[in-house]
Amino acid sequence: MLVSVVAHRSIMSEAAAANGSPSPAPTPEVPATELAQLALEDEPKVSFSDQFKAFSKFGDSKSDGKLITLSQSDKWMKQAKVIDKKITTTDTGIHFKKFKAMKISLSDYNKFLDDLAKTKKVELSEIKQKLAGCGAPGVVSVSAGKAAAAVDRLTDTSKYTGSHKERFDASGKGKGIAGRRNVVDGSGYVSGYQHKDTYDNAH
Repeated sequence: MLVSVVAHRSIMSEAAAANGSPSPAPTPEVPATELAQLALEDEPKVSFSDQFKAFSKFGDSKSDGKLITLSQSDKWMKQAKVIDKKITTTDTGIHFKKFKAMKISLSDYNKFLDDLAKTKKVELSEIKQKLAGCGAPGVVSVSAGKAAAAVDRLTDTSKYTGSHKERFDASGKGKGIAGRRNVVDGSGYVSGYQHKDTYDNAH
């Protein structure tokens, strides 16, 4: 794309020189690094302590945001993708229990993360960066599931057999109660008789 733009500009300048008209002044281009920096500045920055307060209130309407529980911490770490194959909820549970409290403060939580990072040989700054940038606490969006082949097979009315086949018409629409109930025939003939109303009364 960049090559085509440069080629187009060179062709335009050559055409302008041939016509004798002065070429237009080039427009100053903004470097890509400056654009990226501007985009980062536009985004609201959330600190680690702000995230701590948000997740310590998650699921607890009475919390003041100063203390966090193990379950809230695990929720935070799962959302930030800190908990993976290397760091598990078992690891977080072991290190959290060292504080002998159900809830811990921000300063203790920093000690907890430091201890966890040293034990699992992970950079503390990397963990904190993930925790700070994981977004507000909430439910992770789940994509809608696709119908499996077994479900398609079970819901295809054209493949139904026996009495179930009688419950649907040719288009697959249900017949309602008429397809579920056997209506009593009071004619005196059995249901499988083929020659109904063929007897000659003259005999």
